[in-house]
Formats: sequence, C-alpha cells, structure tokens
Amino acid sequence: MNKTCLILASGCAVALSLALLAARSTTRVYASGDAEHQERHADVALRNAAKMITEGRETFRFDTFGDEAFWGDTLNLHDAIKGASLGGVGPGVSPKTALSVGLKVDVGALLSNADGRPETRDDGSLRERGLAALNNVDLDNPATTVALLRANAVVGLTGFFDHSGGLRSIGIQCALCHSTVDDVAAPGIGRRLDGRANRDLKVGAIIALAPNLTPVADLLRVDVPTVRKVLLAWGPGKFDAELFLDGKGFRPDGKSAATLIPPAFGLAGVNLHTWTGWGSVTHWNAFVANLEMHGKGRFFDPRLDNATQFPIAAANGFGDLPHIDPEEDRITKKLPALHFYQLSLPAPTPQPGKDFDPEAAKRGDEVFSGRGGCNGCHVEPLWTEPGWNMHTGQDVCIDSFQADRAPDHRYRTSPLAGLFTHQKGGFYHDGRFQNLGEVINHYDACFNLNLSEQEKKDLMQYLLSL
Repeated sequence: MNKTCLILASGCAVALSLALLAARSTTRVYASGDAEHQERHADVALRNAAKMITEGRETFRFDTFGDEAFWGDTLNLHDAIKGASLGGVGPGVSPKTALSVGLKVDVGALLSNADGRPETRDDGSLRERGLAALNNVDLDNPATTVALLRANAVVGLTGFFDHSGGLRSIGIQCALCHSTVDDVAAPGIGRRLDGRANRDLKVGAIIALAPNLTPVADLLRVDVPTVRKVLLAWGPGKFDAELFLDGKGFRPDGKSAATLIPPAFGLAGVNLHTWTGWGSVTHWNAFVANLEMHGKGRFFDPRLDNATQFPIAAANGFGDLPHIDPEEDRITKKLPALHFYQLSLPAPTPQPGKDFDPEAAKRGDEVFSGRGGCNGCHVEPLWTEPGWNMHTGQDVCIDSFQADRAPDHRYRTSPLAGLFTHQKGGFYHDGRFQNLGEVINHYDACFNLNLSEQEKKDLMQYLLSL
C-alpha cells in the first residue's frame, strides 16, 4: 500500500472512530434526555389522572348540571318534599318515607365536622356515632329531610335554599341511581358506594310525587293520570330512559317498559355502557345529563331524528339540542373528568366463603370456559366481548322489544364482574329472570348445553366469584 493510501486509510479510521464516538455520545445523551422526558411526562399524567378522578367524583356525586330548573322550578318536586307545614304541598317526605322509596343517606355527611366537611374518619365506631346522631332527630318529620338536604347527606339529591334557609328548589345527580351505601349505621344509611346500582330506588314513585307533572304529560301527549300510572309501574330499581324518546310506557305484554338500573363500575375497556348499546360511557353521560336529568348543555345524536322509532324525540328536536353559550353550558366541560372517574371505579371483589363457595367456583370455572361456552362472549377479564359487544334478541333467545327501542336493535353482552352485588331485582335488562339459576337454565335451553344440575350449581358459584 503506498503512502497516500496509508494516509487515507488512517484518516478514514480516525473519521470512523470519531463518528462512532459521536454516535455513542449522542445515543447516551438522547437516552438520558428521553428518560427524563418520560419521567416528567409520567408525573404530569399521574397528576392529571388524580386531578380528573377528584373532579369526576365531585361531578358524579354532587353536580346537578343545572337540572334544578326542571325538577324543582318546573315540576316543583321540592314542594312535595317540604310538605304543607313548611310551605309546600301535601304531607311532605319524612326520612322514613325517603328511605322507604330507596333514597340513601351518607353517614359521613350526617356526621359532618364542625367546619361542615363530611366525616371521613372510620375508627370502628361509625355505626354507633351514626345511630346516636339518628336518635337525636325526628325521622317522621319532613323538616328532618330538609335538614339532611342542607347537609348534602341525601345521596343523589341537592337542595337549593333561599336566604331564610327555606328549600326553594331541588336537583339530582348521577349518584341518585348509580350509588348506594353500605348500611353501616342502619338500612339505607352508611358510607357511599359509588358505581353500584341502587336497586331499592323507586324513581317513578319519587317523580310521581311532583305537584306539577303537566310538562311531562304535554311532552308525552297524554294526561297527568296516565303519566302517574306509567311512573308508578316502574317499581324499585328501574328507570325508563327511552320514555321521553318513544313514549312507550308499557311492553306488549302489559308490563312496564322500564329497565333495571345497571351498575356503573368495571367499565374500563368495555365498549358500550347500556343494556342496548346506545353508545360509549361519554355518550351516555351526555345523553342522560341533557335528556333524562334535564340539565343545561349541548347534545347531538341525529339517530333521534328518526320519527318512526323516536316520535317524541324527533318532534322535540332532542337529536340536536340548540346551541348554547359555553358559559351557560353546565354539562359539556364536566364530561371528561366524569368519564375518567367512572372508568376508575373497579368492580367490587367478592369474598370466598361469604359471597361464593370457592371449591364449587373452581369447578364452575371449567364449565364456564368448557361445556358452557360462556367465555366466547363473556371474555376474561372484561367479561364481555372486546369490540362491538352486541347481539340480537334472537341470538340469546329473547324478544326484541327493548332492543328495538335503541338505534342498533340489539342487546349488549353485559360485563359479569361484581355480579354478586346486583342480584336484587333480577337479571337481564328488565329483571325477567329472578335469580342466577333461571339465567343458567335459560342459556342451557337456548344453546342446548345439557348441563347437569351439579354443573349448573358450580357455574353459579363461579359467576358469583367474578
């Protein structure tokens, strides 16, 4: 090799060495910077998550979205609660009456601190302190109910008061239907359990108390007695979200068209929120806040313009509510955090020996994934199908009445996690099956499974263990 070649080779080697050193140096700097960036980003994400959960919980528990303009100012429901003795109408609603229609009392708010903050301390004496507080009040007096509203102690209801302390209006929150309490102090009085369906709540009976149901009757194009008949037919733990859309108060068999209040926990990863798959969690929150709770916001769903399927909604423009000034919109800005909080609610965990038989559940697991074929639709760990988890009534051997009240004419595969907490009121959207045994027998016949009685019992225990 000549001198020139040696010089070039040497130069190339030096250049290559410098390039490799630079690359390694750049890689180290980039990796270090990327790690710092990732750490900073993770901190921001965690702080944002905590903030959204806190804000979403506040919305879920206490935000009326301005719906007091409907429930209080228009229907005058607060006057029925107060009763004539407090300037309202009728006998009023005492705490005993309120509990009898499924309303719940937050014991933490009942035992609020001197500065008005709810009591969160649980030193083992919560039951005793709650009972002591109850012993000091008149549970037969509507004035006590008003006092509980003033303390924000009635789950899902907010009272609005005038300067003299009188109840002037009332609004409702998400927690009214989708929270209950643990009964630690007394039946219906305890610590909040967000996300659990209140299967004791007689929504229809509560609404039927309203002194002015004329606006509802006018919307549905019927008289007030008919409205009350429909409402009182709902029964405990049921609500008819489609009534204001299609006006169908009863099924063809004469039974109420209302459906069971579903749980609002364990929804992370689940595509659709409702029995008949109207939409995502966020869609349904906007739908309910605007059209069911009657809050003040903006809503758009052109499917409601179908006058054949949704005559009431189409006639009243519910598919495209009028644009609203963002400053007056009480709903839209609350949807992100509300969504986040609901997705953060885990399904409750059943206790072996208390909620299910662990040995039978082990055998039932084999039936669930084997001869029962249940895991084909209720896919672990979502316990529903990943993707579009919808089926026709024919697919599951039932009628299509409720499915046909929704845009896709189908039923959602309901998630099974936490099933042990919502057995009250029955199963399926309308509670047609009184217990899990009836559900299992239905599928055994529908899909010709030919399960033995022991397999059915084991399968039931496994379902209760989820």
